[in-house]
Amino acid sequence: MLRKTGAGFVLAGLLVSGCAAIDAAAPPGDSAGGGASSSGTNPLNNPEGTKPGLAVIGSNADRKEARELIDKVETKGRGPKTGYDRDEFGYAWADNADDIPLARNGCDTRNDLLQRDGEEIEFRSGSDCVVVSMTLDDPYTGKTIDWRKEDASEVQIDHVIPLSYSWQMGSARWTDAERKRLANDPLNLLPVDGSTNSSKSDSGPASWLPPVGKIRCSYVVRFAQVALKYDLPVTTADKEIMLTQCA
Repeated sequence: MLRKTGAGFVLAGLLVSGCAAIDAAAPPGDSAGGGASSSGTNPLNNPEGTKPGLAVIGSNADRKEARELIDKVETKGRGPKTGYDRDEFGYAWADNADDIPLARNGCDTRNDLLQRDGEEIEFRSGSDCVVVSMTLDDPYTGKTIDWRKEDASEVQIDHVIPLSYSWQMGSARWTDAERKRLANDPLNLLPVDGSTNSSKSDSGPASWLPPVGKIRCSYVVRFAQVALKYDLPVTTADKEIMLTQCA
């Protein structure tokens, strides 16, 4: 079994080698405090989404940069969901999307993301792609998850901008190739606690934010980065909440 620890790989048996100030208008039921994971990458330093995780944006200078980035996002009203289907974005976790990092490397998108963000990774015997166990520092809840493939749904891959949301904001008019890019772009994808991701559904930031308050500025920065990359607007309410998280 191939094991990945940190940046290195070991073939076992064969080789040895905040945004603390949260607006009162934030969605009810969320915890403004809590312990966000110290691991992960500041999204301002990860514009391609190829570095692991999501770290807290803590400095005043970074929060200012975050607000300036969010301010560039256009706004418009949310359109109808008519015609939306997950299949409109290609089959799940396709490895053949064009012009995005990690594509066409022989490993599907989900496993690419588990490898990017996980630690103490073990692969299926004979594979350097299929992850069967790992440890994940979940940025949304602050929990450390010891994940096993037999309990696959315990970790889900979150589309930061949900595909249904993007459909209502303009991707309904995109080509199939463009929608496949969004669905598999690592910038728009984070492995997180499964039940927390399920609670998000297709919500924008005005309706849903991560439970851990300290990570919310980082989350909305990632939301803005994806929106700007794909020329997707957000609703006025979403943009207002996004700016508030980095105040």
